Amino acid sequence: MDFKLWLEFEEVDPNNWDVENEFANIHVNLDDGRHYGINIWTFKFLETSIKKDEESGENLNGLYQTPPDLFVKELTRDCIEKTIADLLQKGNLEDVLNPTVFDNEK
Repeated sequence: MDFKLWLEFEEVDPNNWDVENEFANIHVNLDDGRHYGINIWTFKFLETSIKKDEESGENLNGLYQTPPDLFVKELTRDCIEKTIADLLQKGNLEDVLNPTVFDNEK
């Protein structure tokens, strides 16, 4: 299935992202009109988020994390395109990801 991506890190501050330790929002637009807003974290950012919470006291001192919609190895167009393409081969994004990523507003 064909899709178009909007990647926050390319639009907002393209030269100031830590590709391996960061989070971002993306938009996936499918040719059939479906639209998804997805919050993505890198694997390493999970560790960073826990450490920040332990220091700040948030989320019961890092006892838990409210997860993103998707984890990836790195925040690059190549990684995210491959990930979305693979997920779409497995099924509809609203079925293979957390259902909160589906945007009913059109």
